Amino acid sequence: MPVKKVILAGPRGFCAGVERAVRIVEDCLALFGRPVYVKHEIVHNKRVVGDLTAKGAITVDNIDEVPENAVVIFSAHGSPPDHYAKAKARNIRLIDATCPLVTKVHLEVHRFAKDGYKIIYIGHKGHVEGMGVLGEMPGEIPLIETVEDVKSLDIGNPEKLIYLTQTTLSLDEAMAIVAALRRKYPQLRDPPKEDICYATTNRQAAIKQLANAVDVVFVVGSKNSSNSIRLVETAQALGKPAFLIGHVGDIQPTWYGAASTVGISAGASAPEHLVQEIAEFFIKQGASKESFSLMEEEVYFIDPLELRKAKGG
Repeated sequence: MPVKKVILAGPRGFCAGVERAVRIVEDCLALFGRPVYVKHEIVHNKRVVGDLTAKGAITVDNIDEVPENAVVIFSAHGSPPDHYAKAKARNIRLIDATCPLVTKVHLEVHRFAKDGYKIIYIGHKGHVEGMGVLGEMPGEIPLIETVEDVKSLDIGNPEKLIYLTQTTLSLDEAMAIVAALRRKYPQLRDPPKEDICYATTNRQAAIKQLANAVDVVFVVGSKNSSNSIRLVETAQALGKPAFLIGHVGDIQPTWYGAASTVGISAGASAPEHLVQEIAEFFIKQGASKESFSLMEEEVYFIDPLELRKAKGG
């Protein structure tokens, strides 16, 4: 049967940290000319990275790939301290696009270590954000990815113990891990303010409402986008078929063939025009469009100091 209705969940799409990171790359291209180098994908979305590449941004995996005296932008996900040292040693002009909410976790590492705490980090193995945080104290912070990891964790019984988290985790999964940690270590302290970012939390809350109102869910985002994958998993945990798609061409007819109502959301690094392209795909087949928003997000992050100085501000 044909899809009768498309519902767009809100909040969705770009968060303040992503908006800031993309803006930084575009401003650097305007200020310094092409090329500018970006260490790691500026945000985890292939379309966004491709658009910036076309404008003159060159993405590299290693600071050693950046020529001396060039301009390099560090991605929104954060970087370990030794990457900053390498850039300085090679006289590279560094513009830091790390999301301020990720920077907060980096600073918490040093704050709590100074106060004598043993730190546990909850995150995904191999994710660039976690690699940056763990790089603040190499080899000293255990990484926990699952409840099963808690069972094998062997850190003794430190009197002062705290956990920090990756900003893009599933809120429900993270809390399950924290509960398991607290059963094993009753003295475990919460961070003063939750590390999972507002955008991740808001989008997960919105997709829960969306999943309860539709037959199938599409999440716009790239396969390497942690927060986008968590949105798919959140919908699936409610028993709803959910699929991660990079663009409208990824949609398979078998995914929605039996659906009357389709829901669409987007990860924090996915641009809005991709959402609208997918909605239009169903509208052209006769579907109506609705949308809702659980809350308005009015967060804005200013440019990093080094960019403001370059602008003369």
